[in-house]
Amino acid sequence: MMKLNSTIIVKDLPEKTRLDIFLATETDWTRSGIKQQIDGGNALVNGKKQKAGYLVKDGDEITLSFEKPEMSAEPEAIPLNIVYEDEDYAIINKPQGMVVHPAPGAYNHTLVNALLYHFDKLSSGSDNIRPGIVHRIDKDTSGLLVVAKNDVSHASLAAQIEKHTCFRHYLALLEGNLKEDSGTVETHISRNEKDRKIMQVSDSGKLAITHYKVVCRYKDYCLVEFKLETGRTHQIRVHAKYLGHPIVGDKTYGIKNQKFNLEGQLLHAYKLELTHPTSKERKVYECELPAYFKNILKKQENNKISD
Repeated sequence: MMKLNSTIIVKDLPEKTRLDIFLATETDWTRSGIKQQIDGGNALVNGKKQKAGYLVKDGDEITLSFEKPEMSAEPEAIPLNIVYEDEDYAIINKPQGMVVHPAPGAYNHTLVNALLYHFDKLSSGSDNIRPGIVHRIDKDTSGLLVVAKNDVSHASLAAQIEKHTCFRHYLALLEGNLKEDSGTVETHISRNEKDRKIMQVSDSGKLAITHYKVVCRYKDYCLVEFKLETGRTHQIRVHAKYLGHPIVGDKTYGIKNQKFNLEGQLLHAYKLELTHPTSKERKVYECELPAYFKNILKKQENNKISD
C-alpha cells in the first residue's frame, strides 16, 4: 500500500485555498487521488471530515491518513538505445513519445517496463513503479537520462542532482529570436490552479534556475542550449515561454498555429555530466539530435543568420 500519514498546520497562506488544491501543492499525490482520499474521510480538518472544496485558512490543522494499493510494473520487450552501461548505472537515450514510468493513463509501454526487461538489477527507486529512475524527462522530450542499477549508486546520483553537480544539457529550437545571446532565468514555478497538469511561473512554488546560450540564429527561430541548475517539472518549457519564445512543437506551452507537423516539442537532452558513484571519475555522455529534429534544422539552413 502507498501510505501518507501526516499532520499539517496551515500558516502563511496568502489567501483561502480549496482543500484539494492545497494538498496537491503540499504532497506528491495527484489532485484526483487527493479528492478520493478526502471523500473517503482520510483528510480531516480540525478533526472533521470536509469536502474537497473546503477553503483552507491559516490555523487549520489537517490530519492525513492516505492509503491506496501500489501499482507494479511488468517487463516488456521494448527496444532501448543504451548509450553506456556498467555495474552501477546505464545511460539511456529515451525517444520522444515514451513515458518514463507508469502513472495514471500510462501503465504500460514505459521506459520502466523496458528497463525491467533489459536489466537484471535496478535500484529499488522510490516505489514499485520507479525502479532505477533517478530523474525524469517529459514524454515528448527526447534524450539522455541515467538509470541506477543498485541503491548505493542511486543515492549517489540523486545527491548529485540535488547538489547541482550532475549537469543536464538540452538543445531546443525556439520560436523567434532571443534578445540576448546568453543568460539565466530564475523564477518560482508552481502548478496551475485550474489545470494541475500545467506548470507556470508564479510568485510562490519551487525555485527554478535555467541557464541558456544561443547556438544558432535563423530568420524565424533560434537553436538554444539550456543547462538545468534545478529540475522542476516542465522547467525548460515553462522558462522558454516566460522568455517569450516557446519551444517549437510544444502543444502545451507553445503557440497555437504550429508550422511543422510534429509529435511534440523540439527539446532534446543531448549531454549529461556526472561523477561515477564508484570510481569518482567525472563522466560526460552525449548523443545526437533525433532525425526529425535534424530535418527541421536542415530546412532552416538557407535562413541562417549567424552561428
